[in-house]
Amino acid sequence: MALVARCTVLQVVGFQNSGKTTLVEKLIKKAKQFNLCVGSIKHHGHGGPPDSSSGLKDSHRHQRAGADVAGVEGGGILQLTADSKDWSLKKLIDFYQFFSPEIIFVEGYKKESYPKAVLIRSEEDLVLLSSLTNIICVISHVPLKKEMQRAYPMFHLQEDELYLNFLLKEVGERR
Repeated sequence: MALVARCTVLQVVGFQNSGKTTLVEKLIKKAKQFNLCVGSIKHHGHGGPPDSSSGLKDSHRHQRAGADVAGVEGGGILQLTADSKDWSLKKLIDFYQFFSPEIIFVEGYKKESYPKAVLIRSEEDLVLLSSLTNIICVISHVPLKKEMQRAYPMFHLQEDELYLNFLLKEVGERR
């Protein structure tokens, strides 16, 4: 987790339909059990601005999970609604500081350098591990071979309590 002002940032990344939104929902709910003020940022990675049939739906899921502030950005449009030609992740995190979150969960933005949990749907997705930086754990839909394991913890998707506790502990240690 990277410390920004008084706030910890954790990215959740993976290919489409890997379970990113579901994982962010679980993380938000778990963080709220500890009375943390939580923000979430979803990257609408499908090109163009978000609309109600795509990214906005996911940010509403974040909000329903308990996020104190939730938004989606795509094509230069931030739906909290504000307009800028350059909504970089750094600018979004700086903007969120107004809401005083203790943690921000970021869904997407694979190429950014914040600490990240990586979701793997199949062995073909393992290419992500060689192209991403700052990986703190991997959560996989499929069992991974021992030789695939790296210098970071790996969890199976069904090990909810293990990886949620691990990630929240990491958040707590960096606050």
